[in-house]
Amino acid sequence: MPCIGHGAPHYHDVVPVPPPDASNWIALTEHPLDVQRATDWVALPECGAVVLFSGLVRDHAEGVEGVTHIDYEAFDEQVVVRLEALAADARRRWSDIGRIVLWHRRGRVLLSESSVVVAVSSPHRDHAFDAARHLIDSLKASVPIWKKEFWNGGSDWARGAQHIVEPPGSDPSPSVVGA
Repeated sequence: MPCIGHGAPHYHDVVPVPPPDASNWIALTEHPLDVQRATDWVALPECGAVVLFSGLVRDHAEGVEGVTHIDYEAFDEQVVVRLEALAADARRRWSDIGRIVLWHRRGRVLLSESSVVVAVSSPHRDHAFDAARHLIDSLKASVPIWKKEFWNGGSDWARGAQHIVEPPGSDPSPSVVGA
């Protein structure tokens, strides 16, 4: 699983291992997402729960049948920053979280392939479920990734696209010097 970011100032799409000594694995990649690898990585001896969400490309969209694939575009410079902010926010809300995986594809994703993976480990299931749900909902609302759906005879940008909002706990206002 190539990793993008994990605290590094430059974006890579070639690192096939999780970040060393980290509790978050954040990635934006053109490579297939390995759901089992996410599950294995978040599992810790002190955590009795792992909750994983994997969003798959389905064969239909709003008002359209026969979807064949989706092309994802991203504002790369902001994706990792916002995913890291979401992970930090989840840790503030649920302090017992063990590890977090936040991965998203970019580029072409075929039918039945995973486009997004969110995995959370925690000592108990309630926090793992709550954190995972919060993370996927916040990711969809605040991370600048857009999808174009393709089907036989056409394509269009996703109709359910949302206006991008600032992630929880962020301060979008620029600093004013000398004010």
